[in-house]
Amino acid sequence: MSAKRREPGLPQAMLARFEEMGLDLDVFVPALLRLPSQTFRINTLKADRESVLDALSYLDPEPVEWNDLVFRVKGRQKLGNLVEHFLGLIYVQDSSSTIPVTVLEPEPGERILDMASAPGSKTTQIAAGMQNSGLLIANEVSVKRIAALTGNLDRSGVLNSVVTKQPGQAYGHIATGYFDRILLDAPCSSEGTLSRSMRTLEIWSENSIIRLANIQHALILSAYYALKPGGVLVYSTCTFAPEENEGTVTHLLERFPESIVEPLELKGIDSQPGFSEWRGEDFDPRVKNMARIFPHLHDGEGFCVAKIRKPLT
Repeated sequence: MSAKRREPGLPQAMLARFEEMGLDLDVFVPALLRLPSQTFRINTLKADRESVLDALSYLDPEPVEWNDLVFRVKGRQKLGNLVEHFLGLIYVQDSSSTIPVTVLEPEPGERILDMASAPGSKTTQIAAGMQNSGLLIANEVSVKRIAALTGNLDRSGVLNSVVTKQPGQAYGHIATGYFDRILLDAPCSSEGTLSRSMRTLEIWSENSIIRLANIQHALILSAYYALKPGGVLVYSTCTFAPEENEGTVTHLLERFPESIVEPLELKGIDSQPGFSEWRGEDFDPRVKNMARIFPHLHDGEGFCVAKIRKPLT
């Protein structure tokens, strides 16, 4: 059936794009607009796994398969009102949002950059993986968003971070070859978060997708320049737009053909490979190693993730 007969709350241009991606709108749109199960991540900087699970046993938390610190709860609990949240023992975070840092695999003692870090959900997850050692640069260009970022870092007990306010594009120049790992959770058109906020529709357009893709192109090149040989860059978005996902990674591969897009195996997630082409444009074949996460196949928001390694030579 034509997209014109589908969900009237979504722009027809958006629905048409979803159909072009091969999505069944009768299944996909309801899942996109339905709130996923609530999830929390145990913050090991402040608590151990078992003590938190004992304290929250009344919620009957169920572990996800890809990360043993992330748990789903049934029903619509107000997890943000829990004392464990206020104390920083847990971080309330959508399950899909925990995937990029799980893929990044931060280690103690490393130098890591979170290039667009506010409000800090992934930054605090990185710090926990680093066990508060090494150096974590939490960069955020928006002054308004830095307040939320610093608040979450403090609440979570993060001690190894430095908050910076730089355009992400600057890091390729000021810290060339410096970081062991970089997370670029890029500003995007946020189509995958519509279940949380329909405000995305206020700024969504095909022109905004093109504008954001151009920003992402500059950011991903900067991140790659700032990565040391052998380092890992995780690029992620919470949108489905191929221009912002496969298109952005292809842009990097065209400039640095030696870079490696590693295959992703996400245990317990029915992810889909990256698209090989979009509207007549062929992408680099290596983008098939990216993971597309759709809400009708996974109990979480929409995401796309790529793991890119800079070769040693």
